[in-house]
Amino acid sequence: MSLEPAQWLLAVLAAVIIGFSKTGIGGLTLLAVALFTQISPATKQISGLILPLLIVGDLIAVGSYRQHTQWKFLWKLFPWTALGVLLGWFAMGRIDDRQARLLVGAIIVTMVVMQIWRRRTPVAASASERSALAQPYGLPSSSLPDHGAWFAPMMGILAGFTTLIANAAGPLMAIYLLAMGLPKMAYVGTGAVFFMILNWFKVPFMINLGLITTDSAQFDLLLAPAVIAGAFAGRALLPRVNQRLFENLALALSAVSGLKMLLG
Repeated sequence: MSLEPAQWLLAVLAAVIIGFSKTGIGGLTLLAVALFTQISPATKQISGLILPLLIVGDLIAVGSYRQHTQWKFLWKLFPWTALGVLLGWFAMGRIDDRQARLLVGAIIVTMVVMQIWRRRTPVAASASERSALAQPYGLPSSSLPDHGAWFAPMMGILAGFTTLIANAAGPLMAIYLLAMGLPKMAYVGTGAVFFMILNWFKVPFMINLGLITTDSAQFDLLLAPAVIAGAFAGRALLPRVNQRLFENLALALSAVSGLKMLLG
């Protein structure tokens, strides 16, 4: 891929942001997508270009935080997320870049609004569930909400669909993990494992759609060191971030990402 120096600078910055979002503050992936649109305006092509970079970040994130993974929240998502990926694969050839961007943006903004509303009117979880999850992290069990049986399937389908269309599942997963009331380290560890499995699952679909090619893989190989640097920077920063600030940043970045996609 032939780029101007300014475009290479944007690509390296986007790669650093991808790595940082994997181990530090989530929700930044769509900022990287926005930077890549300055190199190529094709949303669907960018989705295939970014996927290998996300996988590099996933490997570092899982290696750093796997001990904090809360599998009970992942088992609720996986089957529905796979269905969402299939729906996204079916839709990919039937919508253009603008439609994909608007659709994903509308989904993200809607979920952000729903999460803000849920934070104002939390639903109580059982005392035993609250205590078991909160105790290792020194948090009050009253901080852990519960949700209806429909919530995880809905979020799983939407995450699978949006991740294939535009690699935009990050904000939706942020909203899901925030809605579950996960402590900071459990949030990052659970998200890391989820995205590693999801992104590897997506690879055959992306190859089938012609979005991952030999040229794009070579380009990604050049950017991989920047992803690794960003991931280690995020890992160093995360322990220093306050829990409430972490939650607010994740939600705010999700909202900004969704609005960016809607407004173009």
